[in-house]
Parts: sequence; structure tokens; C-alpha cells
Amino acid sequence: MADVPSIRPLATDDWRLYRDLRLRALADSPDAFGSTLAAETGRPDAEWARRLASSADARVSLPLAAELGGELVGLAWGRIDTSAPAVAALYQMWVAPTHRGRGVGQKLLEAVIAWATAQNASFLDLGVTCGDSPARRLYERAGFKPVGAPGPLRPGSTVLAQSMRLELRAAAEQGHGADDAPRRSS
Repeated sequence: MADVPSIRPLATDDWRLYRDLRLRALADSPDAFGSTLAAETGRPDAEWARRLASSADARVSLPLAAELGGELVGLAWGRIDTSAPAVAALYQMWVAPTHRGRGVGQKLLEAVIAWATAQNASFLDLGVTCGDSPARRLYERAGFKPVGAPGPLRPGSTVLAQSMRLELRAAAEQGHGADDAPRRSS
């Protein structure tokens, strides 16, 4: 079915695709991320390549792209800090404006949940801009709950962000199982 997005891990040599997706995300949604377009635009190619190369261990890092109709239309990155393996985190979640409302964000989120569950993490954490937004509603539908008080999105920002947490055992019971985890090719 052409309207169902394909979710795939980004390989080390996909750094240009990752860079382009990340810069599109920051340009489109500057108040949704902890970094800025200005900070990321100036990074040399070697830094973009290093970021993906550092994600080669799929047990602790999963950069994902969503593709629909031959176009890359979404990005998400799951990570687990080896010093706290019970907690996975979702970063850089973004869907192109032309493809929002088509289930792309849902598919990316399901892939990260399945991956984190397969890695035996107990929780999946994320941050989302405060307010009634489609992103916030997506996370709430998946079972994420607010954790703590909102804080600035980044130093000096007046935009507030809310930390949220999903208990992965509960998510697995709702059908977000490890069998749906994307596989990374070597």
C-alpha cells in the first residue's frame, strides 16, 4: 500500500540523508528541538558522518528514517545510555509537514517503542513542547505520561518543554511488541 510509510534504520553511509532530514526538521520546526538550525548548519560533513558512525551498535542507538512514495519524510532516533540501560530515549522525532496526519509519526514511534522493548529497557523517555499539539497527542495516545515540571526547551528559550515517560511493559501489553522492531543491516 503506497500510503503506508516504510521505516528503516539509517546506515553509517546514510549521513547525507540524515543531515538533510535533520536540517529540514530544524528549519520546519525550530521550537521543537533542543538544538537550532544555526548550530547544526555549521557542522562539517565529518561531524554528520561521525554521528551516524557512533550509532553502529543497534543495542544502544537506532536512527530511523520514514519513507513514503520514494521520499524521506520523517526522522526519529532512539538511544540508550549504557550507564542507565533501563531507560531508552526518543530524540529528533519529526515528520515533514506534507506527510503529517498519514501515520508516519505513529510508525516511527512504534518502531522506537519496539526497539526499546527488545533491548529490555523499562521506560522510554522524550521531551515535547508544551501545549495541545499533534505531537503531544500522539505521545499521550501511546501511553506517555508527563514527568516533573516543564522547563525551557533549551538554555535561553521561553518555549517550555515537558518530559514524558512510557512504561514499556504497559506498551507491550497494548500491542507495541518487539516483533515490530526494525532490523539493521550491517
